[in-house]
This record gives sequence, structure tokens and C-alpha cells, in this order.
Amino acid sequence: MSTPSGQAPRRSRRIALAGVALVLVAVVVVVIVSDPFGGSGKPGDASDNATPISLATVTRRALSSQTQVNATLGYAGASSVRVPTGTPPSAVQQAEQAIASGEGMLQSARASLAADSETLAELRATVTAAREKESVDCAGDASAESASAGASASGEGAPGASSGDASSGVCASDAQTVAGDAQGSSGDAMKVAGDRASIAAAEKSLASAQAALSAARSSAVSYGQTSTFTALPAVGQTIARGQTLFQISGRPVVLQYSPSRVTGVLAPGSVVFEPGPVRVTSVTPALGASVTPGPVLGITSTTPQVTIALAASEQSSVKVGDPVAITLPGDETTPGVVSSVGTVAKAPSGKGGEGGGPEGGEEGGPTIEVDVALRDPSAGGHLDEAPVSASITTSSIPSALVVPVDALLALAGGGYAVEVVEGRVHRLEAVTLGLFDDAEGLVQVSGQGVAAGQRVVVPVT
Repeated sequence: MSTPSGQAPRRSRRIALAGVALVLVAVVVVVIVSDPFGGSGKPGDASDNATPISLATVTRRALSSQTQVNATLGYAGASSVRVPTGTPPSAVQQAEQAIASGEGMLQSARASLAADSETLAELRATVTAAREKESVDCAGDASAESASAGASASGEGAPGASSGDASSGVCASDAQTVAGDAQGSSGDAMKVAGDRASIAAAEKSLASAQAALSAARSSAVSYGQTSTFTALPAVGQTIARGQTLFQISGRPVVLQYSPSRVTGVLAPGSVVFEPGPVRVTSVTPALGASVTPGPVLGITSTTPQVTIALAASEQSSVKVGDPVAITLPGDETTPGVVSSVGTVAKAPSGKGGEGGGPEGGEEGGPTIEVDVALRDPSAGGHLDEAPVSASITTSSIPSALVVPVDALLALAGGGYAVEVVEGRVHRLEAVTLGLFDDAEGLVQVSGQGVAAGQRVVVPVT
């Protein structure tokens, strides 16, 4: 990462040109020495105040800043397959039986209404005919009564029963018939009204049963109170489309691919939908255990992924798309790219020094999850939860003037300088620091007196 001017570099170096040379800030100091590389040292080395030194060349090159982190190689897309809470098959069957019963009751009520309505129509027709007969008979009775009254007034007529008496009897009989038929019609009308009420009740009951069946079917599951797990996969097993995840009472629960449905849910048709093949990471129930709502399998995708618990303070330095060099357990290096950077900090695990930040992260500090996708997914082999190291390139410069970090000298008045050697002349040149490359031990510098090709002093390690 870049180090601001005034902050001590990550590696310190003693200043051989002590005293007055260091108190002069931004002033070029020229030191003339006689044969500075003389003596019995190795060629190319020098002794400055009895400290072995060497020379390095100022170069112009591409420079990148890298963050070294600890990480874990595993698989992406961790989730679980669960048995959901739902309606067992027995409850669905009961709802279906309630539908059948309701339909039977409604059919019976409609049949009764049809029969009673027909009877009522016949009774009403009989009442109508009886009333018509009554009207005719009673009208004749009135005529006979008028004729009888006239005969009596004139003194005519035979002794005994008159025709008016006979007509009056027929009219009275007709009236009784009409009254009886009307009473029967009224009773049947009440039965028809009762039939209609029964139909309304049956329709309401059937509608309720249909709603209950619809709800039962929408939440139906393939297991009941007596269901058990009869087959379970092994941890590490990979399962693809159309293959069985597990069995419930001998019935397979099959994996199918779908990018749009909610994953990890036991569907009514005994199907689990996932975006692609899955790898089993854990199995919760035991073989033969009763089926209850809850997790069954822990799963991931089959795509390798490196996970970094990065110190939360480093979040702003890492972004999606940053290139990453991943060192595998066998010391082989494979390239990757940052695929996601978490935004929610997690509390420390309680194990100090195991963070994913530089040099182990901030001990006890919060972390964010950073995911890295491998450029070559096959490079990780079949490793899972394997510790790896990663170097994230957080920034880069295509052409930077660079020197070894060890070439930096801290000035007494603040800032930094490098000791440039030209022939037998040593001089300090003030520099401004830019990007650091910790992996290669280089730093970007700029200054009026520093150019590519110059030689600078570095200590011999």
C-alpha cells in the first residue's frame, strides 16, 4: 500500500552520512570521498562506517501494490436443503374427501328441490282446477237457489228435497277440496323453501372445502407423520440434474436446475431446485430418522472459491475485479480475481492473529468477507477448507521510477532521501514516495535529482 510522506517505511536503514548531512532538508549534499569502494570487501560492495553496503539501479517499470492475506480455498454458494413445514398427504386426502362429501350433499339438495318443485307445480295445478270447478258449481248453486225462491213465492214446486239443496252440497264439497289442495300446496312450498336453504348451505360448505383443499395443496409436502429418511448422500458427494439427493420412505427427492426459483426448498413434487450441480458438505438427519421440518443437507456449488476474512479497515483498498495471486498448499500459484467484497463487518472469532488482513489482520478486530474466483477452476483440485495465501493487487502504475525500499533514508527534518552514487561522489537526493510493492520490496519515488539508470546505496542483508 502507498505510504504517505513523513511516515516511516516498513524497513528501516541506518544513515551512514550522519550529522550535518541529515539536518539539511531538500538540499543536495555532495560528499567527496577517496576510493569509497576501496578495501578488502567483495567487488561491488562497500563499507560505510563499517557497515556493508551495495548498489542498486534506479529503474522505470510497472509497479503494483499488493496486500498479502491469509485465505481459505473452498466452494462458492453455500446453502442448505430443508424439509419445509407443510400439509401432510393425509390432510390433503381429508380435504379431498370433504370436497366429495360437499358435492354429494349439494347434489342431493338439488335433487330434492327438483322433486319438490315438481310436486308443488302439480299441487298448484290441482288447486287451480279445483277452484275452477268450485266456481262453476257454486255459480250453478246460486242459480238453483234463485229458482227455488221464485217457485216458493208462486206456490209451485213438489214437496221434498229441492235441486238447490243438491247444488249447495256440490259447492260445499268443492270448497273442501280446494281447501285441502291449497293446504297440501302450502306444505310443499315450505319443503321447496327448505330445499333451497339446504342448497345454499351445501354450496357454502363446498366452497369452504374447496378453499381448504386449495390451501392444503399449495403447502403440500411428500412426507407424513410416519415418514422416514431411507437414503442419504455422503459428505463430499456431487449431485447433478436428475439425480437423487435423498429418499423419504423410498420416494426420491430429485435435483433439478432453475436459476429463478427459491433454492433449497423441498417442492410439493419432491424436487429441489438449484442453479447447477451441488456438492454435499453436511448431512443433518440419520438414516431411518423420522422426517420433520428443518435442514437436511448442507450444500455448495461445485465452483471453487477463495474466501478471505479481510480486516474491515482494509475494505476501501479492495474492489471487485482486483487481480489476485493465490498460493496453494503445494506452493503452486494460480491467478484469481476478486468477485465480491462484503459490506457487513463480522465480529472477531475470538482467535487472535487469524484474521485475513495483512500480516494476520488486526488482532481481535472486525472483518469483512472477500470472495475470489479462480481463473482456472480446476487449479484448486478437490481441496476444501484448505488454508492458502493470497496477494491482492490493489493498485498499479504502468511506468514508475522505483528503488528498493532499503534505499530510503529518513531525514532528520522529515521526509526521505536516497544516496545517489556517481563515480566517487555520494549525494543525498530528496524524494517523494508513491506506491509500495511489498512483494518485491520496491517503492515508487520522484524527485528532481533522481532518474532511471542512477545507482543508489542499499545495505547488504
